[in-house]
Amino acid sequence: MTAPGPLDKHAMAALVARDIPAGSFVNLGIGQPTLVADHLAADSGVVLHTENGMLNMGPAAVGDEIDPDLTNAGKIPVTELPGAAYFHHADSFAMMRGGHLDVCVLGAFQVSARGDLANWHTGAPDAIPAVGGAMDLATGARQVFVMMTLFAKDGTPKLVPSCTYPLTGLACVSRLYTEHAVLDLGPDGAVLRETFGCSARALVERLGRG
Repeated sequence: MTAPGPLDKHAMAALVARDIPAGSFVNLGIGQPTLVADHLAADSGVVLHTENGMLNMGPAAVGDEIDPDLTNAGKIPVTELPGAAYFHHADSFAMMRGGHLDVCVLGAFQVSARGDLANWHTGAPDAIPAVGGAMDLATGARQVFVMMTLFAKDGTPKLVPSCTYPLTGLACVSRLYTEHAVLDLGPDGAVLRETFGCSARALVERLGRG
């Protein structure tokens, strides 16, 4: 039976939060992935890392909670949880590059069926490249989840046989979360886990037309 859908970005974030193993150390990329922080259960034991130098980040700050000096890497005001720690950028990137993160959640322009990631540049002449720490996270985290829309504004699939945009990392994405489906990615291609608002057959047909 097909679940209701398509999902909005908050429902997608809730799915990601559901699948993060308890007690994991996790980095959330800039943009929609930051919403995952708002959906983690208080007893999950998940410790959030930000590349601008913080461990044990909490959900987004609202109202009187907002401290302009306390933000995530996307400059969004956040809260801190008990035991939060702060450190230099260099130490933060050492954590990312050294294999100390269990999961990272990134956005993307394209993802290939085998898990290649393109998320820093579309190649368009007027686009502003913004790789940030994505390449470090893509290669340093034990698992890479991507959260993105499955289709571009012109209707073309963003899950592709082979990326046409500049690559961030090769065969690094293990799971893809979209408004229409969740898929596992790997050497044997994409495997559909669940769909939202459409049948598996209709989704495969639409992806095949891209």
